[in-house]
Amino acid sequence: MRADAVGIRGRRRESTLAERQNVKMARSAASYVRGNTRKFYQWLGTSSRDLIPSGPPVWICGDCHLGNLGPVTSANGRVEVEIRDLDQTVIGNPAHDLVRLALSLAIAVRGSNLPGVTTARILEQLVEGYTAGLAHPSRRPKKSAIAAPVQAVLKQALRRKWHQLATENIENTSPTIPIGERFWTLSGAERREVKRIFQADDMRRLATCVHYRDEHAEARVLDAAYWVKGCSSLGRLRYAVLLGIRKHHHGRERFSLIDIKEAPPPAAPRARHVKMPRDNARRVVEGARHLSPFLGQRMLPAQFSGRAVVVRELAPQDLKFGNGSAHL
Repeated sequence: MRADAVGIRGRRRESTLAERQNVKMARSAASYVRGNTRKFYQWLGTSSRDLIPSGPPVWICGDCHLGNLGPVTSANGRVEVEIRDLDQTVIGNPAHDLVRLALSLAIAVRGSNLPGVTTARILEQLVEGYTAGLAHPSRRPKKSAIAAPVQAVLKQALRRKWHQLATENIENTSPTIPIGERFWTLSGAERREVKRIFQADDMRRLATCVHYRDEHAEARVLDAAYWVKGCSSLGRLRYAVLLGIRKHHHGRERFSLIDIKEAPPPAAPRARHVKMPRDNARRVVEGARHLSPFLGQRMLPAQFSGRAVVVRELAPQDLKFGNGSAHL
């Protein structure tokens, strides 16, 4: 990446991000599977329909791979394992989520050079876990029965603080976003759009909904940048916004890192004769509130230069399995 890439905009930005996406997907089979949801559904469409069970139409993730699962915090500080990315969510066939997750697990096992029997055992556990989730609450496993690695990640998430989120995502805890490889400068029009979004009352409430903040506090944009992040989302609008939140003029200012992400049309097939929001951002938020309520309560739909985007606050406790960072 050349040094002047931090100022790339328009079509040059799109082509540069597309090139980076291709490079990331070429690194491994797991990266390719993760970054190419549309290919997955094209492949699934070539299979015999008899091979895939037809479940009742419910909200599904649509892109349920291993990297989209992990601890997520609620606005009041509770932490549970939930789906972390709902870009592809639709009312559809729940079997699609199981097949997508099973494929990502099988690819991960193969990439680790483990024997085939390991794949079989993992997929057995996947089916057993799904079945347990459908059971009556009185028959579901207690938290003490959660696998040790999952418990370890949950404990790690509960211990995390703002300075860890800032260090991992913006490299420092000062109120600036460092321009460089991961963050690119915005155009004047983009900066105006960012400020416009956070002038709305609902966005101010989103930034102050966390349990230790006052709902009457003011939120101001301290800095913003284009965020070069993800794999399948590269090429779509993505912005990091640093907010300062303060109740009184001379009070202590707290910081909030906000992710603005374009909501794409879903690749996952939707069920027939069901009602879903036509606006893609509203669809994503609605799906999140059904599937991942801790995450859904921290998200809002918006428009950015006429394109549907989802606005969400990043929390230190949000982690990926197999990744000790809070990169979302």
